[in-house]
Amino acid sequence: MSAYLPPLFAALRQSLREGYSLANLRGDLAAGVTVGIIAIPLAMALAIAVGVAPQHGLYTVLLAAPLIALSGGSRFNISGPTAAFVVILLPITQQFGLGGLLLCTLMAGLILIAMGLARLGRLIQFIPYPVTLGFTAGIGIVIATLQIKDLLGLQLAETPQNYVDQLYLLTHALPTTHLGDALVAIACFAVLVIWPRLVPKVPGHLVALALGAMLGLMLEVLGLPVATLGERFSYVVDGVSHPGIPPFLPTFAWPWQLPGPDGQPLGLSFELIRQLLAPAFAIAMLGAIESLLCAVVADGMAGTRHDPNAELLGQGLGNLVAPLFGGITATAAIARSAANVRAGAGSPIAAIIHAGVVLLAMLLLAPLFSYLPMAALAALLLMVAWNMSEARHVVHTLRIAPRNDVLVLLTCLVLTVLFDMVLAVGVGLLLAAGLFIKRMSDLTDAAPLPRHFHEALRELPEQVLVYAIRGPLFFGAAEKALSVLRRFNPEVKVVIVEMSAVPMLDMTALAALENLLHDYGRQGVGLVLVGTSPRVRLKLRRAGVHRETGKLAYVKTLEQARSKALRWLEPIADQANSEVIQAR
Repeated sequence: MSAYLPPLFAALRQSLREGYSLANLRGDLAAGVTVGIIAIPLAMALAIAVGVAPQHGLYTVLLAAPLIALSGGSRFNISGPTAAFVVILLPITQQFGLGGLLLCTLMAGLILIAMGLARLGRLIQFIPYPVTLGFTAGIGIVIATLQIKDLLGLQLAETPQNYVDQLYLLTHALPTTHLGDALVAIACFAVLVIWPRLVPKVPGHLVALALGAMLGLMLEVLGLPVATLGERFSYVVDGVSHPGIPPFLPTFAWPWQLPGPDGQPLGLSFELIRQLLAPAFAIAMLGAIESLLCAVVADGMAGTRHDPNAELLGQGLGNLVAPLFGGITATAAIARSAANVRAGAGSPIAAIIHAGVVLLAMLLLAPLFSYLPMAALAALLLMVAWNMSEARHVVHTLRIAPRNDVLVLLTCLVLTVLFDMVLAVGVGLLLAAGLFIKRMSDLTDAAPLPRHFHEALRELPEQVLVYAIRGPLFFGAAEKALSVLRRFNPEVKVVIVEMSAVPMLDMTALAALENLLHDYGRQGVGLVLVGTSPRVRLKLRRAGVHRETGKLAYVKTLEQARSKALRWLEPIADQANSEVIQAR
């Protein structure tokens, strides 16, 4: 059997196979330009949010976005830095530096490729909605809290280690609020809220950032300082420091050659890889979930279908290559992909054009980016956090969902905020699985069948008992269901069990059934199984549970079970009669 390989360039080949005309090119060009304009400030803001210089967000778009679009399985996905990763990537940057972040991204890329080769593209179907909603809402809360510092221009005494410390430090830093930063933040946030309702065709965040930059310059003239991107970040060329981001392409470098948390080259060791393996797996899982969910949303808008395994492979290749040129973690962004569809995209070419727009902006407009106020970028991320939190859906779910789903949602939300998303998703999945197992076990039961249930059961001797088992026999329900079959008086010699409503049984059920047969054998009780499905019978036979006269039989109907039970009782009746004769 040959190894499975998801088709590379699946989405691109599908688009070209359907025919690519000049009209398609115009649609891709319009969509690419639109999404490219949206991506520029978001890429920089999200890079800053994860603790690295803003150009690394642009490098991610330049490298990962076109590679994922070309090699992936969704024709509409737009990949790049996304807000969902902030809560995972920021602690990695703080602990391992830029080099550690890029190495972790590279490892996540390898994991995504392995997931694609293993055909795990249907992964999203096994993530319960309350888990997804809970951790995305929690991420939104964390991102919003992280922006308070730049929104108000606060000076924190130290770097917070957790969410509670962060709230404590922010509260005590409120007296250091800068009026200029606060005014810029308020103005930009107002534009972000109002503008889309007035002029929806023009990206509101572009207007907000332009207004924020002009307002910042005006406030500087009036003596109200405003922190800007050029003041916070700089780059060095020939020993000379320049403000803002570099207006040139990134160069190749192995991640372990880049600075660690102490500013020195990170180095490569087995211990480092071991420490980064867990966060790399978390990045891969979140990237897979977000990318596949994004592809589903885009398909719903455009009426198309994506190849989930090829999409995982494309995401893996993008995250494998981008870190070698300074790019951080990339995944498909739902908001940008939806904008791509609405703007008229028809193929992955739109994603390549969007990367070209970002490239031109970086090469030509880099000096102007230095004037962007940090408060304006923070306001942009605050709006992203609000949209991501899906507050309306959370409130609606809390109101209408079953109590167990509400518990899962709130658990994921609280754990994401107070601890981290990895723990939240892990606990959420375990909790959801446990509650599901409980619900399924509640559906499985075993109970005696009354004699009037079926004509074949009428006038059966008292030495015969009849039970029915309904539902799957698995580890959560098998012992409870089969224990009912042990409750009878010593005069019973045959037990009939109707199993037509048992769709499956697992190893726990097989072991419990073997123990039951062993106990029956010692007590001289025979077992007749009625209506077992071919799958159940096959599992029983593979486990060594075979027919044996007087001990175990498989029959199709209750009439056959009655005949079998009466035949088994004949020797017992003959023996009883002989004992009576001898006693006389």
